[in-house]
Amino acid sequence: MLDQLRFLLQLSHAHNIARRYFVTNGFDGALTMLGLAIGFYSSGGVPIPIVINACLGAAVALAVSGLASAYVSEAAEREKELRELEQALGGDLEDTAHGRAAKLVPLLIAAVNGLSPLLIALLIITPLWLSEAGMVLPLAPLESSIVTAFLILFLLGIFLGTVSGRFWLWTGLRTLIIALLTAGVILLIGS
Repeated sequence: MLDQLRFLLQLSHAHNIARRYFVTNGFDGALTMLGLAIGFYSSGGVPIPIVINACLGAAVALAVSGLASAYVSEAAEREKELRELEQALGGDLEDTAHGRAAKLVPLLIAAVNGLSPLLIALLIITPLWLSEAGMVLPLAPLESSIVTAFLILFLLGIFLGTVSGRFWLWTGLRTLIIALLTAGVILLIGS
């Protein structure tokens, strides 16, 4: 089954699209959680369960948005490509690998697009859950989540550097700078 999936992804060139969606929506999820954490941090005194619920709400909304938007757009694009290929070949391709790819790839792309912000958001709010469970953290819960968000954004930058063949440290620092600027703007607006 995995070999079949790998073949369909290669046939449709969808692995590049999935990687881009993973990074793009993962970045969205990380910046959204960073924004929420900094907003709650600058507000001061917000109970952690409220922060967790707000972050979970945003994470679920990002996931549903990612799943739905990627599925409808990818399904339409794959259907269009299949019809164009059928027209060029003069035959029905529904029961071929191309037809299977046109049906399966939108589901896979949607899963990546929806799950990446959700999983990254869950990682970022993990310190909040650990704190609520009684675990002692080296920093306050919101500060720990903020540091986790910065770290994940830096790691996404490193991943992009690896993909592009650029110096990993520069691409990691570039995404970290974006996160720091975002945090600065939120703090500036909040004060």
